[in-house]
Amino acid sequence: MNIYGRYDHSLYQIQQQLTEQLKQLNAQAIDEGQPKLYEHLNSRIKDNQSMIEKCQRKGYPVNTESALRRCHDAIGFRIVCNFIDDIYRNLKALRQADWCNIVEEKDYVTHAKPNGYRSYHVIIDLVTGERDIDNQLPGHYYVEIQLRTIAMDSWASLEHELKYKHNISDTQRIGKELKKCANQLASCDIQMQTIRQLIHENDEEDPQ
Repeated sequence: MNIYGRYDHSLYQIQQQLTEQLKQLNAQAIDEGQPKLYEHLNSRIKDNQSMIEKCQRKGYPVNTESALRRCHDAIGFRIVCNFIDDIYRNLKALRQADWCNIVEEKDYVTHAKPNGYRSYHVIIDLVTGERDIDNQLPGHYYVEIQLRTIAMDSWASLEHELKYKHNISDTQRIGKELKKCANQLASCDIQMQTIRQLIHENDEEDPQ
């Protein structure tokens, strides 16, 4: 079965729509003389089997309503930034956008997970020209957006390998090393942010 039913095509249309809207926000920041909002922009539609398994794991009925209303990550975006402040600049831009509302936030930047994972997660209610499951037009679709620095993203990729690869020996030791690495990268992110601020302060003092 296709759990997304007749909305499968709409998800890909919305993915393209939001990609363009985020690119426009980035271009607007650059046009205003600000640093770019992000370095990389990635997105995906959760594949059919993964969504079915999620609904089963959560105890939801395995149907389209669960996939698009009870679950909020059928569409997922990852915004990878150069600096910590850029995460919050992106959040500000999303809050000011008239085409979405942030309905949920999880701050794993300030409050890292026990294993060292850092990222800022938001769920947005995106307004779109695609008809939604409630037969609304404009339609409303949930999208999960993860915002992180390049360092956070590199760490998460490595942690993902540990989590999903089988037959790895000494996972406890690797986990401890990963936690240590996460803390070191977090310190590096803060140092990089401080250096950036000092550079900008010097630019303001010496406009030449």
